[in-house]
Amino acid sequence: MSKRVLTTESGAPVADNQNSASAGIGGPLLLQDQHLLEKLARFNRERIPERVVHARGSGAYGYFEVTDDVTGFTHADFLNTVGKRTEVFLRFSTVADSLGGADAVRDPRGFAVKFYTEQGNYDLVGNNTPVFFIKDPIKFPDFIHSQKRDPFTGRQEPDNVWDFWAHSPEATHQVTWLMGDRGIPASYRHMNGYGSHTYQWTNAEGEAFFVKYHFKTNQGVRSLSSGQAAEIAGKNPNSHQTDLLQAIERGVNPSWTLHVQLMPAADAAEYRFNPFDVTKVWPHRDYPLQRVGRLVLDRNPDNVFAEVEQAAFSPNNFVPGIGPSPDKMLQGRLFAYADAHRYRLGVNHTLLAVNAPKATTARNYGRDGFMASNSTSQGRAAKNYEPNSYDGPAETGRALSAPLPVTGYTGTHEAPQHTKDDDFYQAGELYRLMSPEERSRLVANIAGGLAQVSRDDVIEKNLAHFHAAGPEYGRRVEEAVHALRED
Repeated sequence: MSKRVLTTESGAPVADNQNSASAGIGGPLLLQDQHLLEKLARFNRERIPERVVHARGSGAYGYFEVTDDVTGFTHADFLNTVGKRTEVFLRFSTVADSLGGADAVRDPRGFAVKFYTEQGNYDLVGNNTPVFFIKDPIKFPDFIHSQKRDPFTGRQEPDNVWDFWAHSPEATHQVTWLMGDRGIPASYRHMNGYGSHTYQWTNAEGEAFFVKYHFKTNQGVRSLSSGQAAEIAGKNPNSHQTDLLQAIERGVNPSWTLHVQLMPAADAAEYRFNPFDVTKVWPHRDYPLQRVGRLVLDRNPDNVFAEVEQAAFSPNNFVPGIGPSPDKMLQGRLFAYADAHRYRLGVNHTLLAVNAPKATTARNYGRDGFMASNSTSQGRAAKNYEPNSYDGPAETGRALSAPLPVTGYTGTHEAPQHTKDDDFYQAGELYRLMSPEERSRLVANIAGGLAQVSRDDVIEKNLAHFHAAGPEYGRRVEEAVHALRED
């Protein structure tokens, strides 16, 4: 029996629901991809008023201080002097559950930093893992649907979770992270943060480098077992929020050391992994960590709703010296995050205190919309167009970052394959780095979820992924799943 044809909302057949249209293989994504934009725009409008993802969050203010000279790699003003401090706001979150969900659950954690720089706000939106489940944004709404509450049963369904992963072998690396010992942080203070995506730095001479961000917790990494987490979540669903609030109130200010990995732009084409694939890491032996500075949180918000729930982060908020890469997931988020905030908070959400620039002033020709105020009109006689003859704000003509070369034909392309690019090698490497005890806990966590799936074919597809990551990894997961299903 043939399947029904997938269509757009206007009824047109969809040719490719796995790959976004890009400018050549590996190039930036195209605004003309109506299917991608329609999926992301509709997805952003599925819930009101809480966030569709990352709804359950906590946050705090602090500062970032430069400790090491990185001016050879970027001309970003807030990084140009050792000892320079920039005010920041950091929002932590879980991903899948609603605003009323518990903190101590097995779920990736959002790690979003807003730097209030003198050249405008710079938002770095990442997670507590260096990788993600998928590599193309066209799959993001489907992925989140599979992880959220089922529309019929009203609960997260193992059948949905593992069925999506069965059809998405690139998720194997992140599943290994999530089901491992770091899958449930003991607190927000005791986890690392990562930019996850690949970004671009440009120095004053115009040289381009690709960069990955690593915020290493100075409190030490601490995590919870599944049993500990279940007990804590039952007793205090707000455990991580409470811990962060009380630590800062006591003056025990959490901090992270920022390191970066830097790749000369010329290295990208021949690197053994696709450097723009967010399901992959760059091994440190290839590109060692270089220290940049220290992030400290020292002030709690006065109003959680006004400052945490209304905080809006968008990865397209760049500053001179920092820009995007061809990372497909990043490219999709450049649109989707800002669009989500315009829907959820309104087009003037950037005027809210937590989102407004603090070290400079926003000057543009945006007008009116919901929650418009006098601050959006910029004076009785101010013109609302550009160019003009009335001394209004004008363009600089200076690009924020280096241009990205593009070649090839428009169309929906799979990501270019590098020499070591497959969906399983790095997942296997992560497994082999673990201690015997860590491996046992990982296997138990995977089997505990996978054994609940009702369809044998979905179980077999997932087992094939773990076998591909490594013979021992696959064998142990298979044995554990079969033992649980026979009980």
